[in-house]
Amino acid sequence: MMVRSYVDKPNCIILAISPANQDIATSDAIKLAREVDPTGERTFGVVTKLDLMDAGTNCLDVLEGRSYKLQHPWVGIVNRSQADINKNVDMMAARRKEQEYFESSPDYGHLAPKMGSVYLAKLLSRHLELVIRQKIPSIIALINKNIDDINAELDRIGRPIGADGGAQLYTILELCRAFDRVFKEHLDGGRPGGDRIYGVFDHQLPAAMKKLPLDRHLSTSNVRKVVSEADGYQPHLIAPEQGYRRLIDGSLGYFKGPAEASVDAVHFILKELVRKSMAETVELKRFPSLQASIAAASNEALEKFRDESRKTVNRLVEMESTYLTAEFFRKIHESDNNPRDDKHSNASGPNADRYNDYHFRKIGSNVSAYVGMVCDTLKNTIPKAVVYCQVREARRSLLNLFYAQIGRKEKEQLGKMLDEDPSLMEKREVLAKRLQLYRSARDEIDSVAWK
Repeated sequence: MMVRSYVDKPNCIILAISPANQDIATSDAIKLAREVDPTGERTFGVVTKLDLMDAGTNCLDVLEGRSYKLQHPWVGIVNRSQADINKNVDMMAARRKEQEYFESSPDYGHLAPKMGSVYLAKLLSRHLELVIRQKIPSIIALINKNIDDINAELDRIGRPIGADGGAQLYTILELCRAFDRVFKEHLDGGRPGGDRIYGVFDHQLPAAMKKLPLDRHLSTSNVRKVVSEADGYQPHLIAPEQGYRRLIDGSLGYFKGPAEASVDAVHFILKELVRKSMAETVELKRFPSLQASIAAASNEALEKFRDESRKTVNRLVEMESTYLTAEFFRKIHESDNNPRDDKHSNASGPNADRYNDYHFRKIGSNVSAYVGMVCDTLKNTIPKAVVYCQVREARRSLLNLFYAQIGRKEKEQLGKMLDEDPSLMEKREVLAKRLQLYRSARDEIDSVAWK
């Protein structure tokens, strides 16, 4: 029943009200109070209608605790009669009449100071104050727990942002730094992903170089064709230098493919790390527009780094073609003039030995050896160029372009970047109000707790 749902609560004070002209042993109020408060710590007995008892009878056994003893004293009261109500007797006059009744009663006169509605109100107030003082530590503990829970939830969904442009700009910069920290952790090994860049240099680049069609380019038939075309109408006198240069240029040109592929592979990894870092930056999740702006600026910067890296690795390949290592070919010339190789020559003419298959194979072998030496060099220099132009720059200045852009934005534009889900904003507002209420309640309790 409804009354029980209230008096069951341990913080509820029970007023067990019974009329004086009824047997207290059969009182429903006392029966219910005994069930929910067997120790009687919360129960106050109140007897009404003392003025309506039969002549020669009184309620002293109940009021003095002889017929039914409670932990707290019984209090008798006399309310307004129906006639008083009909006459519009106010409560102040009714209280005075009540007090006069007890003071003039031969049965209750000795109990008059502890009878009446005024005394009952004071008794309940003192008890309520005592209970509150006893409960204050647990109440404050509960309030503090609720404050901590609300603060934790506000931290999770994000604190409110100031309305002025300076506060908005500061918030954006802080969020950018949080994203940048996560991105650098991926590159430096604190989070997974950066190791894939090393995989490009250690596996993908050497494998791509190994698959280059150098054997076809340096086949005997192609060497003969290139050397002959390089000689033109006048055959070479000592060594087919122009033929060597054309063969080397053609061979080294193939290295641009693996070099650019390494640049593109690292670019793809860096873009993926930007995407991962964006998703892992918890603080950014509440600002989808800012996320999109940072991602766009980051990818634009990565495109710029990639273009510069591509130019650099192509320059490395072109540098190898532009200036050949002369010492390498001097050693080849000395080897070609070794008498032990004369058995492979055809002595039918001064230049005939340079036009038979053996010498074309020898030229192809020499070019292959030189290209192999350059290949070993590029395996080291291309990763250095890629790291310098892409990875290093991404680590140092990924968001520089974005910083420059937001520095020129007006307050309204900054506000649009910090737009949020309306339901999230409403939730934060509700939490902020609850937090303020809890803090005010705690301050009020602290101010009166020890008075």
